[in-house]
Amino acid sequence: MSSSSPAPDGPGPVTADDLDEAVQLAVATLRKAPASAWEDGRAAGSLEWDCWETVEHLADDLFAYAVQLGLRTPPLDREVPFLWERRRPGGPANAVHADRTAGPAGLLQVLEASGALLVSMVRTTPPGVRAYHGFGAADAEASAGMGLVEVLVHTYDLAEGLGLEWTPPPTLCARVLTRLFPDAPTSADPWPTLLWATGRAELPGHPRRVSWRWQNEPPANE
Repeated sequence: MSSSSPAPDGPGPVTADDLDEAVQLAVATLRKAPASAWEDGRAAGSLEWDCWETVEHLADDLFAYAVQLGLRTPPLDREVPFLWERRRPGGPANAVHADRTAGPAGLLQVLEASGALLVSMVRTTPPGVRAYHGFGAADAEASAGMGLVEVLVHTYDLAEGLGLEWTPPPTLCARVLTRLFPDAPTSADPWPTLLWATGRAELPGHPRRVSWRWQNEPPANE
C-alpha cells in the first residue's frame, strides 16, 4: 500500500513518506515556472512576500522543524538559537537563504534539501521525543504534519503568483487535517477544507478565517 492510500478506518497518520511526496510534488510543480517569473518580484498569492522569498520561507520552516528534533533533549521553551534575520523590512525572518546567483534551480534545490532534512528527522526521531513550537510541543508526526501544511499551502500561494496549477493529493490533505485541524469541517473535500483551515478560502457555511492555528497535541485517545 502506498503512503497516500487511505486506511480502512480513516486517512491514517501523517508520515515521513507523506512529507517527502509533498515536497517532490511541490518542487516538480515550481520547476514549471519560467526563470523570468522569479525575477519580477511578483507576490505569492495573498502574501506580502514575493515568490522567491516565499520559497526561502518554506525551506526555512522545514529546516526549523528538523533542527528542533535534532537534539538528544530538544528544548520545550524555545527554538534552537539559529540566527533568523530579514533581508528587507517586511520580508520573512529566515535562517535559510538561497544564493541568488544560483537562480531558480538553486532556490528549488534549497527547498528540496530542507525538506529532506525534515523527512529524515521524522523517520529517525523516537516516538517519545517532543520539540518546541508555539502551537504546542510537537512529536515526529506533528512535525511531519507541520511541514506538510507548509508545503501544501505555500505551494498554493506560489502557484497563484507564478500562474501554475496546484492540486495536491486529497489523502495528504485529509491526513494533515485529521492530525492538526481536528475541528475542521468534514463536509467538503479535504483540499478546499485545508485552504479554509489556513485562512485562504471560504467554505459553504464557513466564512474565510482571519486568524488560525493548528493543534500539535495528539488526540486525547492516544
